[in-house]
Amino acid sequence: MDEKYAELRLAVETAELVDAHAHNIVPLDSTIPFLSCFSEASGKALSFVPSTLNFKRSLRDIAELYGSELSIEGIQEYRNSNGIESISKTCFTAAGISSVLIDDGFELEKMLHIEQHKNIVPFVGRILRIEHLAEQILDEGIRNGKSWTFLIIVLLTFGAKDVVKVFGLKSIAAYRSGLEINPNVTTKEFEDALAEVLLDGNPVRITNKNFIDYIFVRSLEVALSFDWPIQIHTGFGDKDLDLRQANPLHLRNLLEDPRFLDSRIVLLHASYPFSREASHLASIYHQVYLDFGLAIPKLSVHGMISTVKELLELAPIKKVMFSTDGCAFPETFYLGAKRAREVVFSVLHDACNEGDLSIPEALEAVTDIFSENSKNFYKIDSDATSRVPRHVSDTLKKSNNQELNSTQQEIVLVRVLWIDASGQHRCRVVPRIRFDNFVKENGLGLTCASMAMSSAMDGPAEDTNLTGTGEIRLMPDLSTRRRIPWVMQEEMVLADMHLKPGHVWEYCPRETLRRVSKLLKQEFNLVMNAGFENEFYLLKSHVRNGEEEWVPFDTSRYCSTSAYDAASPILHEIVNSLDSLNIDVEQLHPEAGNGQFEIALRYTTCTNAADNLIYAREVVRAVARKHGLLATFMPKYNLDDIGSGSHVHISLSENGHNVFAASDGSSKHGMSKIGQEFMAGVLHHLPSLLAFTAPIPNSYDRIQPNMWSGAYLCWGKENREAPLRTACPPGVPDGIVSNFEIKALDGCANPYLALAAVLASGIHGLRTHLSLPDPIGKHSSNVLP
Repeated sequence: MDEKYAELRLAVETAELVDAHAHNIVPLDSTIPFLSCFSEASGKALSFVPSTLNFKRSLRDIAELYGSELSIEGIQEYRNSNGIESISKTCFTAAGISSVLIDDGFELEKMLHIEQHKNIVPFVGRILRIEHLAEQILDEGIRNGKSWTFLIIVLLTFGAKDVVKVFGLKSIAAYRSGLEINPNVTTKEFEDALAEVLLDGNPVRITNKNFIDYIFVRSLEVALSFDWPIQIHTGFGDKDLDLRQANPLHLRNLLEDPRFLDSRIVLLHASYPFSREASHLASIYHQVYLDFGLAIPKLSVHGMISTVKELLELAPIKKVMFSTDGCAFPETFYLGAKRAREVVFSVLHDACNEGDLSIPEALEAVTDIFSENSKNFYKIDSDATSRVPRHVSDTLKKSNNQELNSTQQEIVLVRVLWIDASGQHRCRVVPRIRFDNFVKENGLGLTCASMAMSSAMDGPAEDTNLTGTGEIRLMPDLSTRRRIPWVMQEEMVLADMHLKPGHVWEYCPRETLRRVSKLLKQEFNLVMNAGFENEFYLLKSHVRNGEEEWVPFDTSRYCSTSAYDAASPILHEIVNSLDSLNIDVEQLHPEAGNGQFEIALRYTTCTNAADNLIYAREVVRAVARKHGLLATFMPKYNLDDIGSGSHVHISLSENGHNVFAASDGSSKHGMSKIGQEFMAGVLHHLPSLLAFTAPIPNSYDRIQPNMWSGAYLCWGKENREAPLRTACPPGVPDGIVSNFEIKALDGCANPYLALAAVLASGIHGLRTHLSLPDPIGKHSSNVLP
C-alpha cells in the first residue's frame, strides 16, 4: 500500500458508523438456525450455505474476532459460553457502530425488544414497516368506520410517541406485489382489495397489489407530513421475492408523480443486481438515495467492490449510505461493518488511483458514506451521535497497524501451494494481478505426474498410472488465502486439484479428506477434530576442513531453559507469524534431540488442521532461513539421535460437543462407545495406515522400540511407547479420555491423505462396531512391520 493512502486507510478504519438499516437481535435460545447469519436461504437450501464464499470468509472473520476454533461448532460453543449480551457488545464494539436504526416489523422468534438494543449500542432509532403495520391493524380487528388514511396516521402517530423515536418508514412491496407501484389506485379499488384480504382470515399476510399500492401511496403522503424518509426494499432477498419485480426502474412512474417530488426515498441493498439502474435513478431524481447494506457482506469480495463502484458510477457520493442490514445475530452487524470498511477503502483507493478523486475528497467521502449522509437524510441529531464513543476493535487496529507499519506496498506475488503424495510442499508463483484476474477462476496447469513424484526424485515413480501425459488444474481455495508474514509483498493460498474448473480430480488430497469427512458427517453426524504436534530440528551451518556441514543449533536437554533462551527470538517470530495466520499455538518446548523443538497447535476440524499444519511448516522453515538456520522435519535426520514426529491428537464432536469422551467415569476406558469403536478401527488398520502416515523409508528409522515413536501394535492409556495413546489432559475429569494420540505419523506424510486414512479406518470401526482389546501398560511384543 502506497504511503499516500495511509491516511485514507486510517480514516476508513476509525470512521464512526451510523447503521441506518437493521433488524432485531434474537437470544441464544431462539430456534433460528445460525447458518442464517450467512445467507438469505432457508429450509433445505441452508445445507448448501457452508460452500458459499461468504460463509467461508465470514467464518474466519468471526473466529478471529472471538478467538474461537475456526469452525461453526467452535463459534457456537463460544456464543453459548459467553451469552448474547457479551457477544453483542463484542461485535458492536469491534464494528465501530455508534447508532442503529431498526426495522422491528420483521418479526423474529423471541427477538429482543427494540429498547433492549440500547444496552448494546448507545443510540437506537426505529423504522416502521408499513405492510407490517397494516397487517397489525387488520389482525387487531379494525375493519371499518374510519378512513384507511386516518387509521394509518393514528398508528404512525402512536408509533412516533413510542419509547423509541421513529426516523422513517419502510416498504417491502417488492416482496409482495412488485415495485411497479400504481400511484392512482382508487378508493373503490382499495375497498375491493381490502374485502379480498379480509376473506383470507387471520393472521393477515397482504399480497393484493391494489391494496399494497394504495397503502404505499398513502404512506408516502404521511411520510411527507411527518418529514420522514421512506426505505424501499429493492434487488435481491429471500425466496419470497420475485427478483424480476424488484428492479428499481419500476418506480419511475412514482418518482415522476408531482405529489412526491419532495419525498426522500432510499433504495436498499444496493438494488443488487440492479446497482447500475439504482445509480442512474439517484443521479437524475433528487429524491432518490442509495444504501448498500446486505450486498455487503453477502456478496463475494469482487461482487461487493464492483457493486459499490457501480453505485458511484453516476450517483452523487452525498447520496450513498452505509448500513449492515444486521439481523438476528450480532455477528451480522460486525461482518457488515468490517467488510464495508474494507470495500469502501478499496473503492476510494482505486478512485484516487484512477484520478476520479483526490485524497482530501476521498477522506470527505469516508465521513459522508459512513455517517454524515445518514444523519442528514434521517435527520439524526448530530449532537446525540457525537457523544457516542467511536469504537474500533483491537482486531481492526492490529490488522491496520500491521499493514501500515510493516509495509507500505501492495501485494505483488501470490504463491499457489499444493502437497504431493510424498508430503513435499510445492508451489507456483504468479503476479497478484494475474491471480485476481485469471487464476482465481481458471486455475494453473500442472502435469498429472506431479502426484506420482517420490521424495527422492522429481519424476513419477515406477509402474504408476500418473505419467507426463495429461494435465490437471490447480484451483486456489480462496478461503485459505493469507498474507505471508515473512514476505509482506506476497500472499499464499492452498490449491485443490481439478480436471477442469469445477470438476475435482480423484487424486486431489484435500478433496479426499473432505470426501471422507462428509461420509462421517452423513452416516454418523460426527466431525473429526485434529491437533498436530510439530517436531523439528534447527541446524546451523558449520565449516569443517573446508566443507559445509549442518550441525545441531544447540546440545541442551529436553525442556532445557537454556535451549529455549537460545532459540527464543526465532520461536517468538514463529509464534507471531502463526498468530497472523490465525493459527493457535497451545505450547512449545525444546525436545530431547540436540537442537530439536516442538510446537503444538490447537485442535480444530481435521480439514482446517491439515491446512494449519502446512502453513505452520512453511512458517518454521522460512523463519529459520531468515535467521541463517535450517529447519528439518525429517523423521530421522540423525540416525544417532531422537527422531521427529508429527503426532496428531484425534477427537470426535457432534454439534460442537466432544463425544469421544465418556459421559462419566463409569464407562469402559473413559471413552464413549463411539470413541471406542472409532479408535478400534484405527488400531485394526494401523499397519496399513503406515503407508500414509509414515510414507518414506526414513520413517521406519524413526519408528523403533524404546524411542516413544509407536513401534508396537497396541494402544495404551497415557503410554507414550504405544502408537495409539489415550489422553486425559489438564481440565478433563480424572479417568475421562478426551482424545487419542497417533504417534506413528511424521513430517513427510501428506496430512490430508494421512487424516483421510485415519478417518476411513475409524468409520470402518463405527460401521462394524469393532471392540478395543485391553490396553497395554508396558511394551508389547508385537512390533509394527
